[in-house]
Amino acid sequence: MIGQRDLRTNQIDAGSRREAGRTPVRPGATAMFAGLALLAGLGGALAQDGKDAATEGKAPVLKLELNRLEPAGDACRTYLLVDNSRGPALKSLKVDLFAFDTEGVAQKRLAVELGPVQDRKTMVRLFDFPALACPKIGRVLLNDVLACEGGEASRESCLERIETESKTSATFVR
Repeated sequence: MIGQRDLRTNQIDAGSRREAGRTPVRPGATAMFAGLALLAGLGGALAQDGKDAATEGKAPVLKLELNRLEPAGDACRTYLLVDNSRGPALKSLKVDLFAFDTEGVAQKRLAVELGPVQDRKTMVRLFDFPALACPKIGRVLLNDVLACEGGEASRESCLERIETESKTSATFVR
């Protein structure tokens, strides 16, 4: 046995350690070293995360939010929030959307130009799903990005950047 713990003081008997060829450790030192090791590990992980994001060249998120649906005659007027608060400007952002009814059946397909999208800006774009009542819309699908121009943007890189969400009764998915 290397050392014995005194249960009253929670200390290891230093004499036993010396006999084993070890120097005594002050109470709490082990916890301090464990804390330092944990912090060093976290620091390394944080540095690694920052390095990965920079080396992978991940573009900032472009959030599209289905914000509101309202009747407009026989159409459903759609308010789409385009949040580019962290990204560069786009001259054009044209998306392919499908509206599905509440039973999951595709009802309307629509190509919508959302651009130009200013850098570091959030804006609302309005468009109508013709001949479709708003209560019939159960889901809107971002089927594809048809065009994305500006900077080093491409259709594929824009699609990867986009995150969807909805504040309406209809879901909005990619």
